Amino acid sequence: MLVSVGAYVAPSVLLSACKSEPKENKIMKTTSTTTDVFELPKLPYGYDAFPDVIDPLTMEIHYTKHHQGYTDKLNAALKENNISGKTIEEILSMDTLPTAIRNNGGGYYNHNLYWDILTPGGTMSDTFKAKIIEDFGSEDAFINELAEAGAKRFGSGWAWVVQGNDKKLRIFSTPNQDNSLMKISEINGTPILGIDVWEHAYYLKYQNRRTEYLKKILNIINWNKVENRMV
Repeated sequence: MLVSVGAYVAPSVLLSACKSEPKENKIMKTTSTTTDVFELPKLPYGYDAFPDVIDPLTMEIHYTKHHQGYTDKLNAALKENNISGKTIEEILSMDTLPTAIRNNGGGYYNHNLYWDILTPGGTMSDTFKAKIIEDFGSEDAFINELAEAGAKRFGSGWAWVVQGNDKKLRIFSTPNQDNSLMKISEINGTPILGIDVWEHAYYLKYQNRRTEYLKKILNIINWNKVENRMV
């Protein structure tokens, strides 16, 4: 979510609000608009939403420390480079991307997508299943390739499903906070699903068992939201 200038809301207030809202209203707003100041989007659930997959402490630290840190450093880097009035997608797609904006803008955008697609509910539609089968051969092949992309990413990074200009879906991984919007990416296209495989996303619960984390997190993907990101 991108907004104009606004006040920062403390994580404790966010958590309280998440828990007190009716379930049907817990929708993460991800509409991208031009802005001079990017803010941390509100989580559509509490830190304890998926205890069997992500422990509450990991989610709290991940959101309030890492995601907030990327947001703050992105704003500082944009100010330093005199960049304003652009969407985050336009920024990440620039021909020349300063390192601080590449790292922190990627971290901001990637985490916005990550939290949003973890909202509960939503099995694959028949249309999306057909697209998966067309591009990957089967649902199992799609899931296995996605999990493998995350498992084999050396060091920190992300596993992605992206839609190219040819409308075909592809799976790959990127290092650090890179994504397919960036011209330096080996595959370009619209990110529709991103899975964080930095150690801070899973280490408290899984230690070095990244494969177990990937297997479990794929069980809480909201496939309707993934499909809705297709163009």
